[in-house]
Amino acid sequence: MGKFDVDKLRRDFPIFENYSLMQNKRFVYLDSAATTFKPRQVIQAADYYYEYCCANSHRGDYDLAHMVDVKYLEARKTVAKFLNAKDPAEISFTSGASMSLNTIAYGLSDILNEGDEIVLSEAEHASNVLPWFSVAEMKKVNIKYVPLTKEGRVTPSNLEKVITSRTKIVSLAQVTNVLGYVEPIKELISVAHKHNCLFVVDGAQSVPHMKVDVQDLDCDFLAFSGHKMLGPTGIGVMYGKLELLKKMKPLLSGGGMNSRFDTCGNVAYELPPAKFEAGTQNISGAFGLARACQYLEEVGLDNIVEHERELRIRLLDGIKSNDKIIIYNKDADSGIVTFNIKGVFAQDEASLLNSKGIAVRSGQHCAKILMDFLHTDATVRASLYLYNNKEDIDQFIDALNNGGDFLDAYFN
Repeated sequence: MGKFDVDKLRRDFPIFENYSLMQNKRFVYLDSAATTFKPRQVIQAADYYYEYCCANSHRGDYDLAHMVDVKYLEARKTVAKFLNAKDPAEISFTSGASMSLNTIAYGLSDILNEGDEIVLSEAEHASNVLPWFSVAEMKKVNIKYVPLTKEGRVTPSNLEKVITSRTKIVSLAQVTNVLGYVEPIKELISVAHKHNCLFVVDGAQSVPHMKVDVQDLDCDFLAFSGHKMLGPTGIGVMYGKLELLKKMKPLLSGGGMNSRFDTCGNVAYELPPAKFEAGTQNISGAFGLARACQYLEEVGLDNIVEHERELRIRLLDGIKSNDKIIIYNKDADSGIVTFNIKGVFAQDEASLLNSKGIAVRSGQHCAKILMDFLHTDATVRASLYLYNNKEDIDQFIDALNNGGDFLDAYFN
């Protein structure tokens, strides 16, 4: 597939025109690691549910309900194909990566005994830390951390150093959300499996940007959100190997996830994925997420990787002579650039950039442990995606190099 035309592609995203008209100025969106804009194709796919087949799934014995059942299953098959899952039953729809990781953590708690170990890293997002904290407290197990390299990466050799005979689970991000490193996840999984550990992948920042093949990686679980990959909010995915999902207990109970229960409290669960989808699901979100997967495939994930790489190089080249800028991840492999301006608080810099029409993220980015490693209280993060173009980067470079004092944002 040839490289895509980014300016043509941007026309698929109505927010660029609509928001610019509202603000009466060109704006630059560099916060796609937080959430992404939605193309018309995804918006229309989500709206299709409400306009043409608004019935509950797996609840009705009439044609309209059957139509929903068929399209909901098609959405699951589309996501399974996107990840190269062996079976669509390995795909459970959730509200997002946070719910997926909570479901995995709770579901795996039965394999843990007092004194066992769960391995994380200091670079993890809160969604891949706090659920494990809760399980560790409940089961009286220990949380350990893979030592990060000097630049903040996770390596297979460092993972080897912390795994012991008591380690049962390793849970790491494939792409970290602050430093943006693409970790050698396949090799890390191999190390974990050599020691009979289960491996959970936080794919929130990887699945939207690169090809992720769960069979090739051999991961046991994978979690990600739809809204970070052009899909609707409130929809996400929990992938798990089918044999593991069958053994795992569900986080939520309710209608649709059980085959029977009685007055004595006996409950028989449905097979996955129904077992993990209690209650009425975000059906329109599933339709939209499936279309987002197709859209990304149409653009080409390899093209997205190359496009982000080119924009990143352009950005770094444009600011390399500015000695006021501290960049924390110069050698990152993704479209995430994390920085600070010497003597300027991160939120103040973000406010200044906002006054120049540029949206970035500032703060701790839900990775509060990492701030100790970086020796700072907060950072500014610019994150690129397929719809950013050279004009965005040049406007950003100009604002960083010639933007004036951050106090200007408050007095202009």
